[in-house]
Amino acid sequence: MNRQRGFTLLEMLAAIALLVIAASVLLGAFAQSGRSLQQVARADRHDSAARSLIDDFDLGALEPGPQRGRWQGLPWTLEVSQAVTSPGRITLYRLDLTVGEGRHASHYSTLRARTSEAGQ
Repeated sequence: MNRQRGFTLLEMLAAIALLVIAASVLLGAFAQSGRSLQQVARADRHDSAARSLIDDFDLGALEPGPQRGRWQGLPWTLEVSQAVTSPGRITLYRLDLTVGEGRHASHYSTLRARTSEAGQ
């Protein structure tokens, strides 16, 4: 009696089908992680730009109205508005900053107080 050992054609096709399914799942996961890394890098760049811009605005006088510019190639828009404050020596400003363009824009808001003695 001659018994051959090995896999049948049907077993080989089933193994290849399982391998293809597993590979497609892994490739999908790798693609998603790549997109996530791009989103994180973009968010980090926007956050760095916002921190730097807000720090720069803290150094000077705040004037109500819009301002535009570019920070290392990123377009930004700042809207400064004077918040309602009680009469006194402190003026409160609201800074609304948008960094980026299109659907990849990030929005930041903060309040800054200035005394009237500082020229405000």
